Amino acid sequence: MTSRFDAQAVAAALHGEAWRVEVVPTVASTHAVIRAAALAGAAEGTLLLAEEQTVGRGRLDRTWSAPPGTAILTSFVWRPAEVPAATWGWLPLLVGLAVADGCAEAVGIPHAVKWPNDVLAQPVAGTGRAGKVAGVLVERIDTRSGAAAVVGFGINVHQGADELPVPTATSLRLAGASEADRLAVLTAVLGELTGRYAAWRGAGGDADRCGLAADVRRRSATLGRPVVVHLPGDATVTGRAERIDAHGRLVVADADGRHVVGAGDVVHLR
Repeated sequence: MTSRFDAQAVAAALHGEAWRVEVVPTVASTHAVIRAAALAGAAEGTLLLAEEQTVGRGRLDRTWSAPPGTAILTSFVWRPAEVPAATWGWLPLLVGLAVADGCAEAVGIPHAVKWPNDVLAQPVAGTGRAGKVAGVLVERIDTRSGAAAVVGFGINVHQGADELPVPTATSLRLAGASEADRLAVLTAVLGELTGRYAAWRGAGGDADRCGLAADVRRRSATLGRPVVVHLPGDATVTGRAERIDAHGRLVVADADGRHVVGAGDVVHLR
């Protein structure tokens, strides 16, 4: 187990960037706590970091947990209320890209983004275990202070193979970064988030104008591949992941035409 996070150390490492950091030893769900805080008027940049969460929330109401001290588990508030709601679909990809770039910067292992909200470690074959190293959750809510995004991500850092939830997952340690420092990884990711969010917001949510769309295409592990998309309600779409549209939705082409997917679980086919 690594040393525990300290709120003052995290704040100092961020060099005055606009994050209001709280660290707790354990919590049921960082997302639930930050959602309640946002509804109560919490300011943009309010961030909760937990050493352990017992019923962490993932997409489609799945749970997500990790042994204490082995992961980065955090949720925070963003309030881009002036940005058109139709473009908020880019936020999971923005956060995923920031996590991918921050992890790559901190540990020197390439990472890619899987649509819509996963980060995949991609070490050179034979040097580490590839797979999902992080997941992202973004929820748009209405509050008395305007629309807000409750954003969360979890990064597997020090888990061993027997501590991961599924065989397709990995950790930075298993991917080859055995000495990964959680504070260094967190600092790199939050730095990437600060810059990318400011650019996206400054462009009014236009992912092409701020360069986000091009960067996601470049770092995507999904585009150009045959996929099966499991949609809400048990329907599926099978085809080629052709592109991401102006609203962050995945366009899948099959023999019947093109299908625009706003939410779903993607399985990459060989």
